[in-house]
Amino acid sequence: MRSSDGRSSLVIRTHSPARRLVIASVVTVLAAFALYIVYELGRFNAGYDRLAVAQQRTELEVEIERLGKSNRELRTQLAELDTIRIGRAREQAEVTRTIGDLQAQVARQTQELAFYRGIVAQGAAAVGVKVQQVHITPGTNAQRYMVHIALVRTVRPDSVAIGSVALSIDGAMADGKATTLDLAALTPGRQKELPFNFRYFENLDQAVALPAGFQPEKMAVEVRSSKKDVAPASQSFPWSVDAS
Repeated sequence: MRSSDGRSSLVIRTHSPARRLVIASVVTVLAAFALYIVYELGRFNAGYDRLAVAQQRTELEVEIERLGKSNRELRTQLAELDTIRIGRAREQAEVTRTIGDLQAQVARQTQELAFYRGIVAQGAAAVGVKVQQVHITPGTNAQRYMVHIALVRTVRPDSVAIGSVALSIDGAMADGKATTLDLAALTPGRQKELPFNFRYFENLDQAVALPAGFQPEKMAVEVRSSKKDVAPASQSFPWSVDAS
């Protein structure tokens, strides 16, 4: 530029640094915003839905909470099942111990039964005759009964078995006093014993009459051999009257 007197003059104007800083900041912000817009447009074009992703995240959080609750319930059920399993194991151990005690008791009773059977068998073997069955049937009148006794040989029937059978009935009278009635008191003819003579088996039938008010409980059958050196064999049977 030239002045009024014809000489040229140079004018230098300087910009404020703050303005440049503001402009640079604005340009940076605009560039970042433009880049974000481009980034979002790229995701949108690629099929990314921000709302759908947010909804899916919410659903997953709900599912995680549900699974956590289900997991806690399963842990509780597992603890209960463990408690039940421990209780059942204890019950099984108790049942096993009880079964063992019962088996031991049965074994002891079996041994005792075999012992007593041995005693009876020894007596029967000595006599050579065994009472196989006893039946009691009602008679024609009240307090009258028919006693049926089946005898068999306990040894080889090389010879004839000869002897007699004695009966007695244990019970209580009307006043409650315990009483034992022998065959003589049970028969009108005061018969003391029933004779037998057989090789293989024999059935004995004897009518008996009980006193009025007498309540029978059991009947004893004693088999006596004709041999003087042989001890008699006795067996006891509960008083049970057959229907026929």
